[in-house]
Amino acid sequence: MDTAANIMDKAAPRDARQLRSQAALNAAMLSLLETKPFDQISIRDISAEAGTGYATFFRHYPSKEALLNDVAAAEIAGLLALTMPLLQDVNSFESTKAVCHHVAAHRKLWTALLTGGAASIVRTEFIRQAHFLPQNIEPSNGWLPEDLGVSYGTGSTIDVLAWWLEKGDAYSTDQIAAILNRLVIAPLVGRMAAVPDE
Repeated sequence: MDTAANIMDKAAPRDARQLRSQAALNAAMLSLLETKPFDQISIRDISAEAGTGYATFFRHYPSKEALLNDVAAAEIAGLLALTMPLLQDVNSFESTKAVCHHVAAHRKLWTALLTGGAASIVRTEFIRQAHFLPQNIEPSNGWLPEDLGVSYGTGSTIDVLAWWLEKGDAYSTDQIAAILNRLVIAPLVGRMAAVPDE
């Protein structure tokens, strides 16, 4: 009987050509996400953009959702790594600003991932990965179950960032950081850091 690790090991690319094909499929998905909603992207579109055969897609991924999860996983992990200081810093506003500046610096990618047809898949993966973050943080309150706090904080952060990205240039990075900190982060970590008025 195959374990999940064995299945993943079998599915992992083993040679340079397989690695190139997988990289091309990942790049194709990112490129297509910048031009149309996820639900309008077909596997044929991805294969054509990647310059690979249709059957090649299925040697790497069982579905376009699986490809999206692969594409988003590294970006999500990077952004989650930036969120750890939110839970540990005395000044959660400075850490919130760092997260928002990272998203702003990669605005096209995060707009593609957090808005449109891919948003629910990415949101689910974000919350899933957040539950695997190190849980060595002293809770600031006794009433909130840790897993609920993680789900709420991660989901709410994604919702605020997606809303901001959909608004275009209506709010600056520091403005959205102030909103995110006041609305989600500071209440969760129990520290109402001083935030300059915008």
